[in-house]
Amino acid sequence: MQAMKRVLVISYYWPPTGGSGVQRWVKFAKYLPEEGWQPVIYTPENPEQLAVDATLEKDVPEEAEIIKTHITEPYEIYKKLLRRSGHSKEAIEVNPVNAQSKSFLQRAAMWIRGNFFRPDPRCMWIRPSVKFLRNYLKEHPVDLIVSTGPPQSMHMIGMKLSQETGLPWIADFRDPWTRIFYFKHLSMTRMTEKWHHRMEKKVLDSADVVVAVSPLVQQEFQAMTQTPVELITNGFDECDFPGERDHEADGGPDKPFIITHTGLFAADGNPTTLWKVLSEKCAKDEIFGKALQIHLVGKTDSQILESIEAAGLGEKVTDKGYQPHSAAIQEQRKASLLILPLRKEPEYKAVLPGKVFEYLASWRPVLGIGQPDGAMSLILNTTKTGVVLDWDDKASLECFVNLCWERHLKGELRVEDTDLKQFTRVELTRSMAKLFDRTVGHKNGTFCSLNSKK
Repeated sequence: MQAMKRVLVISYYWPPTGGSGVQRWVKFAKYLPEEGWQPVIYTPENPEQLAVDATLEKDVPEEAEIIKTHITEPYEIYKKLLRRSGHSKEAIEVNPVNAQSKSFLQRAAMWIRGNFFRPDPRCMWIRPSVKFLRNYLKEHPVDLIVSTGPPQSMHMIGMKLSQETGLPWIADFRDPWTRIFYFKHLSMTRMTEKWHHRMEKKVLDSADVVVAVSPLVQQEFQAMTQTPVELITNGFDECDFPGERDHEADGGPDKPFIITHTGLFAADGNPTTLWKVLSEKCAKDEIFGKALQIHLVGKTDSQILESIEAAGLGEKVTDKGYQPHSAAIQEQRKASLLILPLRKEPEYKAVLPGKVFEYLASWRPVLGIGQPDGAMSLILNTTKTGVVLDWDDKASLECFVNLCWERHLKGELRVEDTDLKQFTRVELTRSMAKLFDRTVGHKNGTFCSLNSKK
C-alpha cells in the first residue's frame, strides 16, 4: 500500500475547544486519510477557550498526528481587568469587537490590542512556532503546509515556515483579513492599518494557493494577488444528521411553532424588527401566541435577551446556552423555522457563515436577516431552502412569518428536496485533497486551478 502523504495544518482552534472555528479542519482531518493524506495538526496546548466541546474529539481520526506547544497571549489579563471593573461575561466573551458603545477600559484595551499585537493577540506564538516546527520537520517531514485563520498569525507562521523549508504552502482563510467586519473597530493608527494591508498582500502573494470559503471573498482576494484563489466552502457532515428528516417539525394545528437560533448571537446582529413582528402577531393571533416558542442555543449576548423581553416575548424564550455540536444539531432539526441574522456591518455581505450549511442539512426553512444580495442569499436562493431579508424590511418579514405560520398549521412547513452533495464534508475534503495534490505536484511549475477547464 502506498504511504500517505503528510500535511501540516497550523490551526489555533482544535478540540476540545468548541465553536464554529474548530469544525472546518476537524472535519477535513476526519476524511483526509481516505484521500491519501495524513493530517499533522499543530495547535496551542493552552488556547483561549470561549467554548468547550469534547464531543468533537470523536471526529479526530486515529491517523492524525497532534503536536502542541505553549502559547503566551494577553487575553487572560484583559478579561480579568474587565471582570474586576464590573463588565458582564457576555461583554467580555460574546461581543468584544464591534460598533457597540464601550467603556473607557474596553476602548483602551482595544487600542492596545489593535496597535501593539500585530496582526492579532496570538502574534507572540509566531517566532517560537516557526523555530519549533523547523526542527520538528527535520525528523518528521511533511509534503505540504496549510495555515488556517483567523487568527491571521497562523498564516504568518505558515509563510515563514514555508520560506525557511521550501515546502509548498496553502493559506486557508475562514474569514477575510483587512475586510473583516471588525477590522475598522480596532482603533488602529494609520501606520498600523498600512502594516496590515502590506502583510495581507505579502501573505497572499507568498502562498502557493489561497483558499476562501465564500465566492465574494474569493473575488476580493483574487483582485489583490496573482496567486490562485480557490473556493472551498464550509459544509456539513452527513454522519451528524443520521436517519430521515423529522417530519414532526413540519407542524400541525396542535404543534408548537419553534423559532430557533444556534451558535453565537451577538448584539450587532440583533433582529429587532423581527421581534416586533412576532410580538404584534402574538397580539393579533391568540393561537399563534400560544404556539410560539423561541429557542436560543449557544452564547447569546444579554442585549439580545433584553430586546426580546422589551418586545413582550420574554415568556416565549428558552435560552439553552452553549450546547455540544451534536445537541445543537438536534435543536435545529426540531425547529419550525431557523433564523440566521448576520451582523449589521457592510462587510458581512461577503460572509458565508458555516452555520448555514448545517441549517440546510436540517431540512428546515431558513430566515436569513442581512443583505439580500449577499453570499448567504445566493446559497439559500440556489438551494430553495429559505430567504434573506433586510433587517428593517418589516413588510417582508411579516409576509414570510405569516406564510410559514400558515404552512405550519397545515403540517406543510418544509423545504423542497434539493441536492446538497456539494456541501458534504466528504465531497469538500475530496476537493481539498485534490488541491493538495495539485499544489505539491505543481510546486516547481504552473499551478492548475481546480476550476481549470484543462
